[in-house]
Amino acid sequence: MANHQDETRAAYDGVVELYASLFADRLETQPFARAMIGTFAELVRATGNLQTADVGCGPGHLTAMLHELGLDAFGLDLSPGMVDHARRAHPALRFQEARMESLPIEDGVLGGILAHYSMIHTPPGELPKLLAEQGRVLAPGGLLLVSFFGTDGPEPVQFDHKVTPAYSWPADRLAELLADAGLVPFARLLHDPASERGFLDSYLLARRS
Repeated sequence: MANHQDETRAAYDGVVELYASLFADRLETQPFARAMIGTFAELVRATGNLQTADVGCGPGHLTAMLHELGLDAFGLDLSPGMVDHARRAHPALRFQEARMESLPIEDGVLGGILAHYSMIHTPPGELPKLLAEQGRVLAPGGLLLVSFFGTDGPEPVQFDHKVTPAYSWPADRLAELLADAGLVPFARLLHDPASERGFLDSYLLARRS
C-alpha cells in the first residue's frame, strides 16, 4: 500500500495550486453533488454527533462547506501540500496529514465521514481495509458518504486520471464492500456528467450498523 500512496502523495503535492483553483467554486456548478452533501450533512446533524471528518480533503473547500452546513468538520489528507494550502485558505478549521488506512481518530467517535473522490486511487484489493477503517472511527449510526467514478461493468476498471492512476467502480460492487465493513448502504445517486471518459458520477450513502 505504501508504494501507491507515496506516488499519490507526490502527485498531489505537485498540483496543489492548480487543483485548488479548479475546485474553488465548492460545487456551485455541480447540483447533484451539492444535493448529496447537503443530505449527508442534514442526516449527520440529526444524529446529534456533529464531529465529521472530510477524508481526503484536498485544499479544504468541502471541509469549509460542511462547517457552513452546521457540522464540526475537520480535514485529513495524505498530501502535506494540500494540508498546508487548506490551513492557509481556512485558518479557522482543523487540518491534518493522515493516511486513510490508519486515521488518527479514536474508535467510534465520529458522526460522519465524507470521502469525496478520495478513495479512487486505492487499488481494489486494498479498498476493504480503508472501508474497515472508516467503520472503526464512526459511531454506531454514523454516516459515510462516498463519491466515486461509476462504471456499468461487473468489476472496477483502472484508468489514467489526470493526477495519478485511479479506478472506477460498479455501484453494486462497492455497496457490497461497504456492507462487508459494517456500513449499510441506504441511498445512492448515479448520474451522467457528460464526461469524456464515459463514467458516471456516483454517490453511496451508508450508515454504520
